[in-house]
Amino acid sequence: MGNRLSKIYTRTGDDGTTGLGDGSRVQKDSLRVAAYGTTDELNSIVGMLMAAMANAAATYPEELTPVFTEIQHHLFDLGGELCIPGHQAIKDEHIDWLEQVLDHFNESLPPLKDFILPGGGMAGSTCHLARTVCRRAERCVISLAREETVPPCSVKYLNRLSDLLFVIARVLARTEGGSEVLWQKDRTPVQL
Repeated sequence: MGNRLSKIYTRTGDDGTTGLGDGSRVQKDSLRVAAYGTTDELNSIVGMLMAAMANAAATYPEELTPVFTEIQHHLFDLGGELCIPGHQAIKDEHIDWLEQVLDHFNESLPPLKDFILPGGGMAGSTCHLARTVCRRAERCVISLAREETVPPCSVKYLNRLSDLLFVIARVLARTEGGSEVLWQKDRTPVQL
């Protein structure tokens, strides 16, 4: 394992730069830092999602917690991949695993006929938040890939993960409230 931090502040970033995993320094607002920073943000939201599930009265599918824990490990690995130019941690087997999990959770859901509004209970809403941050992380990695070499599995992983988070948000909405909030195109405005 790498160096352990015994002192959290180093003052080396006071000039607006940060160190990458290969020892090089870049601006804190660089595309690479945005990509791994947004991936870290997503990982934190997955942690919030797990906390929302743990603190709720609803009974969630028991396999969700280990699935989210595995996703957190993947996201940490992806963050490391993005922090170390030339490093690859996410591989095809990670994407295959996501697809298997996605198929498992999707098989019990009714087919979509309408758009779904983000919402439901706390866990379902947090899962939708994770999904949207995952899409932002994907956009950041795509922007980085235009400028620098990024392993292609990185984008594929985030794309598939956002699909999985959408499906799990549907599962959570049903667990928490029994139904999803559907978008209505021709709705009558609320009268107060």
